[in-house]
Amino acid sequence: MDFLENLISDVNTILWTYVLIAVLIGLGLWFTVQTKFVQFRYFPEMFRVLFDKRTIDASGKKGTSSFQAFAISAASRVGTGNLAGVASAISIGGPGALFWMWVLALVGAASGFVESTLAQIYKVPEKDQYRGGPAYYIEKGLNKRWLGIVFAIIITLTYGLVFNSVQSNTISLAFAGEFAVDKRVIAGILVVLTAVVIFGGLKSIANVTQFIVPILAIIYIFIALYVLVVNITAIPDMVSFIFANAFGIREVAGGGFGAAIMYGIKRGLFSNEAGMGSAPNAAATAEVTHPVKQGLIQALGVFFDTILICSATGLIIMTAGGFEGSKLDGIQLTQNAFSHHIGDWAGIFIAVAIFLFAYSSILGNYYYGENNIGYIKDTKIGLFIYRIAVLLMVVFGSVATFDLVWALADVTMGIMALINLYAITKLFKVAKRALQDYQEQRKAGKDPVFYRDTLEDQTGIEFWGRDQTGDK
Repeated sequence: MDFLENLISDVNTILWTYVLIAVLIGLGLWFTVQTKFVQFRYFPEMFRVLFDKRTIDASGKKGTSSFQAFAISAASRVGTGNLAGVASAISIGGPGALFWMWVLALVGAASGFVESTLAQIYKVPEKDQYRGGPAYYIEKGLNKRWLGIVFAIIITLTYGLVFNSVQSNTISLAFAGEFAVDKRVIAGILVVLTAVVIFGGLKSIANVTQFIVPILAIIYIFIALYVLVVNITAIPDMVSFIFANAFGIREVAGGGFGAAIMYGIKRGLFSNEAGMGSAPNAAATAEVTHPVKQGLIQALGVFFDTILICSATGLIIMTAGGFEGSKLDGIQLTQNAFSHHIGDWAGIFIAVAIFLFAYSSILGNYYYGENNIGYIKDTKIGLFIYRIAVLLMVVFGSVATFDLVWALADVTMGIMALINLYAITKLFKVAKRALQDYQEQRKAGKDPVFYRDTLEDQTGIEFWGRDQTGDK
């Protein structure tokens, strides 16, 4: 086991030190400039389209709603990364790591917009739903099915298996620390609850996550805001502390400047998934009149996750103190911080909250794998095997070590992000033309509707024909 952990650690060092940080920030900035800062210009528009119920399908029965698609991706985003990921980033990389999480979110929202817009453009209608995502736009837009299959395999391993082991690991740590519950008991409970939903299909996942995520997030945010208001006088100093550490003015645990950047970007990507290629799988399922609408909604998800929830968690941990070089693992550090501020009951609340957050993430993660297995080959046997593998990894994560499951996650999500960022860079002109079309229609006072003949090259686009709404 030590050999495996050392090998994974070496791969992570190469991948994150020399490649991913530059690529994620660099391309995020490039997309931001090329779209003329779409994530900031259209911020109010994001809320307008979030509950848009207009459809382009003549029957109006295909796919999920915009909000359901947002909830599926939020189910994966909002969870362990916000509570345990932020804590580990700050304890290892120092307070400056939070600054780099902000940077990734602000520029990465543009990457999130591009990937989700492309997912809508290249989505495929199938019975009563749509399928889409990076594997689909790689094949249909770049004409590289082999690369689409590679991506589909990696995202299935990353989300359905590795990330779900991270979620179950966090739950078991939280309950072991707070209630001294045997990890094997937690594993059994999680397996049963997960099996009930994943064998129920996509609609079941959408129904569960759209109920759990918003309510739980609101409760958590209110408690977090209460803690921050009570400690309002300390916030300015904490923000200054974050900026000072971000630029290496003070040495922090883990190696100073480099650690702050590396762990801020790593945990930021795990949390908000901007540019990683996961959210487009959920974005493609939505029934909307224009691809840009879902692109905007997924960009909003990046802000919601990092700027709001991660920031609140980070500031609470910092005002509690004792985080630098802490021996506690992720979620336990967050539990201690809340208990410090508002009493022992807070540790219980965090344990329950992380259970529900991480459980909803397991459901969202599962769907990403299911979607991509369907892309490789639509087989009931393959899907059944995948579901069993998901349940086994939930068990593995519940009993494995904290460092191992997080290290595995860093490797797989890094490879996945590189493939996706290559694809959306090559296809950016398609997303940019869709954005121009949306802008033109909004300026004309219209509620935008997209048709594929707007694009010069319609190769690989199976949906968005005028006949689908009866408009000839």
